[in-house]
Amino acid sequence: MAFGTFNDGGSQQPMSEINVTPLVDVMLVLLIIFIITAPLLTHGIKIDLPRASSSAAPEKPETITLSLDAEGRPYWNGKAVGDAELPAMMSAASKQQPQPELHLRADQVTRYQRLAEIMSMARKAGIARMGFVTDPTSVEQAR
Repeated sequence: MAFGTFNDGGSQQPMSEINVTPLVDVMLVLLIIFIITAPLLTHGIKIDLPRASSSAAPEKPETITLSLDAEGRPYWNGKAVGDAELPAMMSAASKQQPQPELHLRADQVTRYQRLAEIMSMARKAGIARMGFVTDPTSVEQAR
C-alpha cells in the first residue's frame, strides 16, 4: 500500500487516510475460502476399519515387603529371615513374571549402611523395581 495524494499538482504531503479497499478484498476472499472449506473439514469419510482382538491387560505385579527392624533384621512379607536366605529369596523373586516390586520398610533408627547393603543385594539379585515405604503421619505428629 503506497501513500500518496489525490491532487496531482500541489503538495507532497502524505495522505492521512489508509486505503482499506485492498484489506476488504483480502478479507472477502478469505471468507469465501473458509465458507467453501469448512463443510469439508466436518464431513467424515466412511471406511471399513479392520477388526483386531486386544490382548489382556498386563496383570499388576505382586509386591514383596522387606521390613528391617531397629537392629537391621530382615522380615520377608512379615516372616523373619536370615541374612543367608535373603539373596536366594530375592533371586527367586526376580525370576517371576511379572517381576514383583520390592517395598523396603525400615525402622527410623536403622543404620543407612544396612539399607545400602539390602539395596545392593536386591540389585545383584536382579530386582528392577524397588521403593521405600514411609509413614507420613509420623512427621506431622513430630511437629
